[in-house]
Amino acid sequence: MKTNRSLLTLILLSIVTFGIYGLYFWSKYAEDMNIVCNGDGKHTRGILARIIFSILTLGIYELVWMYGVGDRIAVNAHKRNIYCNTNGGSVLMWYLLGSFILVGPFVAVHKMISGLNALCSNYNDAGYGNGATVNVNINT
Repeated sequence: MKTNRSLLTLILLSIVTFGIYGLYFWSKYAEDMNIVCNGDGKHTRGILARIIFSILTLGIYELVWMYGVGDRIAVNAHKRNIYCNTNGGSVLMWYLLGSFILVGPFVAVHKMISGLNALCSNYNDAGYGNGATVNVNINT
């Protein structure tokens, strides 16, 4: 799993590609989130569903999605004993209240990116992301 996602790269490549990289980034983000957090009983929707539901709910789904991602990161980080200061409440508060100081949404996205990077790093260290195989010896 990729562990070097960056807010700066997201911003710069989104500007250069007129937003297309942003769509790709968030699509891969959701895929990786579902792989790394497999087994927690939740599913992070991809970019197409996110756009459609956000339009239908006048932007409310975007906030629900962000909260859910932050919460999912927090729960899975806690299960794996990973230090991560990302949770649904902090992501949402930075996004909403931080908008008044203009940098809040960037902090919220940075928290989401760094949280997934931490989970992916742990996933790779556990041997799942490196193509490693697990040998199981079953004696019957």
